[in-house]
Amino acid sequence: MAKRNRKGDPLLRSFLAKCFYRIISMLAGIEVIDGVGDFRLMTDVYVKAILKLEERNRFSKGIYPWIGFRTKYIEYENVERAVGTTKWSFFKLFSYSLSGITAFSTKLLQLASIMGILSFCFSIALFILLVIRKLFFGVPVDGWTTIVCLIVFFSGIILLSIGILGYYNAKMYTEIKRRPQYIVWRLDESLQ
Repeated sequence: MAKRNRKGDPLLRSFLAKCFYRIISMLAGIEVIDGVGDFRLMTDVYVKAILKLEERNRFSKGIYPWIGFRTKYIEYENVERAVGTTKWSFFKLFSYSLSGITAFSTKLLQLASIMGILSFCFSIALFILLVIRKLFFGVPVDGWTTIVCLIVFFSGIILLSIGILGYYNAKMYTEIKRRPQYIVWRLDESLQ
């Protein structure tokens, strides 16, 4: 694979790209390497392993390391284009990054559950604090405080419910892609 350095790239774009590669590697559990392009030389076995994947929306930067074949990198200097400009705007790159993260990780779905649990716990703690203030210190409970507690409480329940539904959707999503559990290959035979 060809791997370029980011020398000469705009600082913001380079920083955001490095952040993306760190985030996707962390969320997906595979190492997606910064600066590696999609074009590469592959053995016949490697190609057949990729073709065995039945999913339609492919994020190739994640599929290549997921398959797990040994890879050699050829590093090259980043040079300015001689002709034309890039077609990748910030929004296209952002959309591409979200596509990659959602193709290889369901951890974002867990975020709704975590936020729901935190909101629920916060509302219970706030409610207990209000009851203690009323019973032991005689501080009157304002109407808006009760409303805020109820809103946070029910928001937490709704977010938790969405998170639970998200878990089920994540399981279905993983099954629909029909990725093999593992790939077994030997040097003397090709995948069939």
